[in-house]
Amino acid sequence: MSTAYGIIAEFDTPAGAMHAAEKVRDAGFRKWDVFTPFPVHGMDKAMGLKNSKVGWFSFLGGVTGYTTGMLMIWFMNRFDYPILIGGKPMFSPFSAFPPSYELTILLGAFGALGGMLILNRLPRLHHPLLKHKRFELVTHDKFFLVIETADPRYDEAETRKLLESTGSPRIELVEE
Repeated sequence: MSTAYGIIAEFDTPAGAMHAAEKVRDAGFRKWDVFTPFPVHGMDKAMGLKNSKVGWFSFLGGVTGYTTGMLMIWFMNRFDYPILIGGKPMFSPFSAFPPSYELTILLGAFGALGGMLILNRLPRLHHPLLKHKRFELVTHDKFFLVIETADPRYDEAETRKLLESTGSPRIELVEE
């Protein structure tokens, strides 16, 4: 026995999908998404999406990389292998900058990648929408809005009524 993943509504135009997204956003749903064959200008605003948190992951990775580089050079020059040359200081931020800079870029990129994977709940080896026969039309000319059953406001009858009020010609239940 399979469980329901959510309700999917199909639209023929980007304007129809955007209108539906605004209605679903205003109804207070949180676990839902819109799938389109091409980027639709203004869809983020229609869905009520805020700025991505991936930048914070990248920033924290970069700060960690820079700090690690500076501490690594300081430790190596001060304790691990100190070499006195011509009265120069044991640590100089100028000479430690190139490795710190490289670690900033490396760990910043790892932070961005890790943040994206965490926030998108990846890797997910299979998605229930891939079993839905009509969903393959999203790569051609159809627009889909899916409300998940995991949403706290989800009630099958009320959600179906809401999607019917958006003018969707086809509304179906998606099985897990």
